[in-house]
Amino acid sequence: MTGKEPAKAKLLSGGNPQIAKGYGDAVVQSYIDAMPGWKQDVGRRLDALVTDAVPGVVKAVKWNSPFYGMEKDIWFLGFHCMTKYVKVAFFKGAQLSPLPSGTSKQADVRYLDIYEGKPFDEQQFSEWVKQASALPGEKM
Repeated sequence: MTGKEPAKAKLLSGGNPQIAKGYGDAVVQSYIDAMPGWKQDVGRRLDALVTDAVPGVVKAVKWNSPFYGMEKDIWFLGFHCMTKYVKVAFFKGAQLSPLPSGTSKQADVRYLDIYEGKPFDEQQFSEWVKQASALPGEKM
């Protein structure tokens, strides 16, 4: 051990952490640890809800965002820090019931935006995660 602490992750525009691409829980936890302010608690909660809803979920960080899937490089969900909120993307969200509220230019994608001080429906989120994990994922 060199006695040096690991370098802090650089925050990109909107406060999104810049984390090297990698696979597994450890790299996702590194991303969450680098999330700024209140967004870190949201990231921890999202990760816990996904992990509880989908035993054996596969995790990675790609394009500076955590991804969740049923097999390597086939993903059903990801999230990303924006300036004023955390954006959760359901890659086949147009097939979820009820539909997540956020629309996308991509026909299949639906979003859930989580703002500071505005709790989201964790039960509904977990149900969406279960539904999304049972659909064919998005290859990325």
